[in-house]
Amino acid sequence: MRFFTLIEMVIVVVIIALLASIATPLYFRHVDSSKIATAKAQIQMFEQAISDYRLDVGKIPAQTHGLKALIEKPGDVKDWKGPYIKGIPLDPWNNPYVYRNPGLKGEFDIISYGADGHSGGTENDADIGNWIDTPQQ
Repeated sequence: MRFFTLIEMVIVVVIIALLASIATPLYFRHVDSSKIATAKAQIQMFEQAISDYRLDVGKIPAQTHGLKALIEKPGDVKDWKGPYIKGIPLDPWNNPYVYRNPGLKGEFDIISYGADGHSGGTENDADIGNWIDTPQQ
């Protein structure tokens, strides 16, 4: 019966560690990009619900009512025929979406602050919103 030597076992462990160090960042890069795509899709869902709300009510939800106006009738709103969506999900980083009316980048803004949960940032921490970014010239 042949057993593995300690050196052979160390070599196998080193090879596994090297493979893991290469594969892990690739895996997390895909997880991060899927979270960004999910946030964009949820923001588009909010935009559609706000459009439906506007068709019924005649205006977009007030800042005081926020996105909650899409699932619960505000007391001072007539012609509400919702709910316009089933619920208000948290963003993929478990933070609430921010709704602004009036918006800073459009008629209204719907924002996820990204992985860090704070305004600004780059890469995974960058803000994701319903505005269209135009390249700086």
